[in-house]
Amino acid sequence: MMITITRLYDSRTDAQDVVRSLEAAGFRDQDLSMIASNRDDWYERPSDSGDDAGTGAGIGAVIGGGIGLLTGLGIMAIPGVGPVVAAGWLAATLAGAGAGAVVGGAAGGLIGALTDSGVPERDAHVYAEGVRRGGTLVMARVSEDRRAEAERIMDGHESVDASRRRVEYEREGWTRFDPNIPLDPRVPTYRERV
Repeated sequence: MMITITRLYDSRTDAQDVVRSLEAAGFRDQDLSMIASNRDDWYERPSDSGDDAGTGAGIGAVIGGGIGLLTGLGIMAIPGVGPVVAAGWLAATLAGAGAGAVVGGAAGGLIGALTDSGVPERDAHVYAEGVRRGGTLVMARVSEDRRAEAERIMDGHESVDASRRRVEYEREGWTRFDPNIPLDPRVPTYRERV
């Protein structure tokens, strides 16, 4: 039986290190996903493909497996979150049937994809808001017998405690992620606040 382990990171570098560590430990690329805010335009999609639609070949390459998740990064837009850099099975789910398609504005978008992957809805809202505010989400589908190993790797890189982060957000008046409310550009990313 496969389970999904999800962690949010304030540091994109920590998230990338987690992905590399999971790959080095033998977790398959096709069982890993990463979604990072591109709010600060840190990632620029290679322009040699001629594909202006978005995720395209990057996600397709990741699904093919064996090349490393981080080499398959692509850009997509998620309503309420904005531009993200994504790779892996969750990115393919969000992209929908057409590579590079913009995710529909339905409330199910990112929250639905997370809950369908086994993330409790309460945590899914925190994770979506975390990505909206500049964080990076890493997900791993693992067998039960490798769960502890994956959690050790993912927790070894300063992952965000979803319960504590929820309390921080609620102090600001936040109740849940709402993709129909655009992020106020005056709301700093977590890195800007620190």
